[in-house]
Amino acid sequence: MRMADASVPSPGTPQEVLAGLGELTRRVRAAQRATWFPLLLLGALTLGGILVGRLTFEVKTVPCPPGDPAAGAECTVATQGSPFYWTAGLAVAYAATAFFYLRRSRGRGVGSPVRPYVLTGIALVGLVAATQLWVLRHGMPNPGEPFDFWGLRLDADSGATLFLERLTGNATAVGLPLLVLARVERSRVLLLLAAVYLAVELAPRGPGGWGIPATSPWSTVPHFAVPGALLLVGALGFALAERSGRNGRS
Repeated sequence: MRMADASVPSPGTPQEVLAGLGELTRRVRAAQRATWFPLLLLGALTLGGILVGRLTFEVKTVPCPPGDPAAGAECTVATQGSPFYWTAGLAVAYAATAFFYLRRSRGRGVGSPVRPYVLTGIALVGLVAATQLWVLRHGMPNPGEPFDFWGLRLDADSGATLFLERLTGNATAVGLPLLVLARVERSRVLLLLAAVYLAVELAPRGPGGWGIPATSPWSTVPHFAVPGALLLVGALGFALAERSGRNGRS
């Protein structure tokens, strides 16, 4: 009886070797990943911004702008937040991520892909910090005054300036490095999470929100709660997926 032709690789054939290499590559990538850790740090840091905003809340009076109906009188302005908290916090988060990944990779005997993520994060944190120091050095504008951005005199209330402020904040210092991490880990899920995070950070935000007035010490809750919760939920999801994958291989 004549057997039908079939492409069945025998042990040791190139097809079998390539299949083995593919499986080994997947195992190495799984061993390298620890996506939950940087997401956990960044989420906790973001939610911590709510407490920092509460502790640094300050109400002061400044001259009303010339075009204001109350020109010549004094206007009340509420300020809160600390750029030093974000600069130091993000630098520590990226350094801790590098240490964690390297220690984990040495313990498992595999390489670590985290270097581009950490270097990108630290470089962008430095850029954001330099921008914030420039603004502090030249003074925060009073109502009606132009906003000084690296020598450019911008309308502080224009949509383009408000977008620039959001872009040079956590969208740059957190969102862009997450895109790099998604690339080096080849994770579509992390890429989607980073895209959603950037959309949240860049979305227009009015003063106040959630029924909290802009003059409340807790007015930063709507600003930080959503991106912080998003990062923590992502950390939980990646941690559960990693644990499930580890249990499946054992």
